[in-house]
Amino acid sequence: QVQLVESGGGLVQAGGSLRLSCAASGRTFSRSAMGWFRQAPGKEREFVATIMWSGTNTAYAASVKGRFTISRDNAKNTVDLYMNSLKPEDTGVYYCASSNLAGLQIARMNYDFWGQGTQVTVSS
Repeated sequence: QVQLVESGGGLVQAGGSLRLSCAASGRTFSRSAMGWFRQAPGKEREFVATIMWSGTNTAYAASVKGRFTISRDNAKNTVDLYMNSLKPEDTGVYYCASSNLAGLQIARMNYDFWGQGTQVTVSS
């Protein structure tokens, strides 16, 4: 079992910044790719960003590339998502996810554990 706990969500004005954090336990964190997904009301959960086990490679959804940065600290078992230049369309519940694979993972099906989510609301 893997436990993932997100924190850092909140209400921010458009153009602002937020940092989301995810604390992981229960599996060798350093061997797992990690990802962030989000779900807006009435929409499916969508990929946001992923980082491979070593942290050397990352990938982003086109809608957030250049504004969001994913990073990880394998010594602390944490993965962060830095969100800048936030837009109202970034509003949603953000989920941290852990994969049993080590490389970059974009597909939801490749993640086997999920956090409870943290709400991000961007006002216009």
